[in-house]
Amino acid sequence: MSVEQVRSIGGGGEGEEETGGEAVVAAAALRSYPVAPGYRLNVRSGPGTNYSVVRVLAEGSRVTINCQRTGERVSGPYGTSSIWDNIGSGQYVSDTYILTGSDGYVAPRC
Repeated sequence: MSVEQVRSIGGGGEGEEETGGEAVVAAAALRSYPVAPGYRLNVRSGPGTNYSVVRVLAEGSRVTINCQRTGERVSGPYGTSSIWDNIGSGQYVSDTYILTGSDGYVAPRC
């Protein structure tokens, strides 16, 4: 996705310019990532398995990561990590079940 596409989606008119950092954040906010194939994924109220399940994502789901934070260290199909992805207000999934293409942070920290 180019910066121009991000600007047009964001509604910036002529004479309005985004800085490089704002464009990167806007592009990251628009990106969705697939849940590991074959998994129904528990969405929890906080960054750990001790938090309550608020919903379950169906197989084949995609998520938009708003921000990421450190939480309980867990193992999943994409390794072992303590990174948890915030996908909505009070909604977290372990990054080890999301194909981000990285073992590190891909979104701002919460």
